[in-house]
Amino acid sequence: MKNAKVDKKDQLLMQLAHYFITVENYTPIVVRGAHNEIWLENTDAAYKIVRINGNHVHNNEQLDFDLFKIKNIAKQVKKRTLSFSLNTLNILLDSGIMVDHKGGKNIDCIFLKENENLAKNKELNGMFPDLKDKIVDSKDGLEFVINITNDINQKTAKDNEEYERIFKRKDGLVTKFLIVLNVLLFIASSVGAITGKFDLFTALALNKTYVQHGGIYRLITAGFMHANIFHLIMNMYSLHVIGEQLESYLGKSKFLAIYFFSMILGNLLSCLVNGPFGWALGASGAIFGLMGALLYFGYHYRLYLDNALKTQIIPLIVLNLMVGFMFTNIDNAGHIGGLVGGLFMTMAVGIKNRSSLQDTINGTICSLISLGFLSYLLFLA
Repeated sequence: MKNAKVDKKDQLLMQLAHYFITVENYTPIVVRGAHNEIWLENTDAAYKIVRINGNHVHNNEQLDFDLFKIKNIAKQVKKRTLSFSLNTLNILLDSGIMVDHKGGKNIDCIFLKENENLAKNKELNGMFPDLKDKIVDSKDGLEFVINITNDINQKTAKDNEEYERIFKRKDGLVTKFLIVLNVLLFIASSVGAITGKFDLFTALALNKTYVQHGGIYRLITAGFMHANIFHLIMNMYSLHVIGEQLESYLGKSKFLAIYFFSMILGNLLSCLVNGPFGWALGASGAIFGLMGALLYFGYHYRLYLDNALKTQIIPLIVLNLMVGFMFTNIDNAGHIGGLVGGLFMTMAVGIKNRSSLQDTINGTICSLISLGFLSYLLFLA
């Protein structure tokens, strides 16, 4: 069995599949009717789709049909992953001498020869500089196949462990603490209002004039005050559902950073829009920030959460914003400010194994600019 031979074209196909799966973090796509070809996707890579085709392409007409097929598959992946643009790398292992070396719109083609040495291919190594060092030894026989299979299986097992770590529900202690704090302050404010001994609503709620004259703390305290029991129950239920989920995904410290930044940014915008005679209170600005964070997280994990993203997260945000525009007693400015704050701060704190350094820098810059701009308009303009 050790002397069993592997066809050179199959060897190239397995080498490339091994490299893209284990090194470039691509995931196989199941494509109906695909024979002797491998489809891979990575929504965070420059090429979202890599297709390795081992079938013989005789002429330009067959190549055109092949490109048409790729466009149709790409449309399906584009719709499923909510991608705006989807660049595809099409690697052909067996093409006739009469075939023009051309690609298509958003499709780059690489034409390899049957006895190609991948480590010496300038085009591939120009796109993937570590290919020559990471490509698996092309030994003929059973050992080569076993090594390829074992490596891919280990990568799959590692991905499954990462998926389990991210999506396994955790304790949600920070969310529970925030809920308890909101409830306690509501009880205290209600007792004060009933007895007439103190007025926490006036002391802690959001008002532009009070904030401008030293009450900066109201940008936070207002987020823990609620007008009535119905207001409290609605917000705490939303915080329980969304907060525990997001805290589980991102971790306690990132969750807290997103929560408070969203609260502050939402309350800053609320002050500016509502003016000196407007009063606002409630945790909904921070909760909208968590929705924005969940939207950003869901986009980066859309291969796993694509259905939830399209049928739950996005509709929930749109519906809540529509309700805010329909009723005058809802502080939609605070909601929008919180939503934007949640998006920016989630970019800044990053998502483990998903966010790039550039994403984190952009998120930090956007967070600082938005905070600085709204603060300038409120306190200095």
